[in-house]
Amino acid sequence: LNLGALDAEDLKILSALAQDAVFPIAEMTWRPKDRRLAILLNRFRWEDSDAAARQNRKPERVQSVLVIDHVQTVSSFGIDRKDHNTVLSVLEIAFETTDDVSGHVTLVLAGDGAIRATVETLELSLKDVTKPYVAPSKHVPTHPTDT
Repeated sequence: LNLGALDAEDLKILSALAQDAVFPIAEMTWRPKDRRLAILLNRFRWEDSDAAARQNRKPERVQSVLVIDHVQTVSSFGIDRKDHNTVLSVLEIAFETTDDVSGHVTLVLAGDGAIRATVETLELSLKDVTKPYVAPSKHVPTHPTDT
């Protein structure tokens, strides 16, 4: 997988593929001089989950790099960025515009946390960097539903 997002529609697809990705907080790198935020994710392979179920294979994960470019500032809520043992789980990647092209890219995390990157323009990429491996839980992630 090697995808980019340059607008809100692209980002919806990228967000769906990154849902339930997990990463240790130590795998998040903010480079102010390069205006880049990069995160090494352990991504659930949603694009293969139906085929795996039909073929009676175990669900898979893959390591992927999520890159947000043109970043001006990074902030977080509900997480301790100093605790390098913290493992975070991505629920959604959202974009809120503040003018014609700039805005905020927000990684909504499980447990009411969030990471927000203020960007000059929307440009993200998600690229797999390893071969898929069997998900340690051997299960497809589930989410509680409202009743």
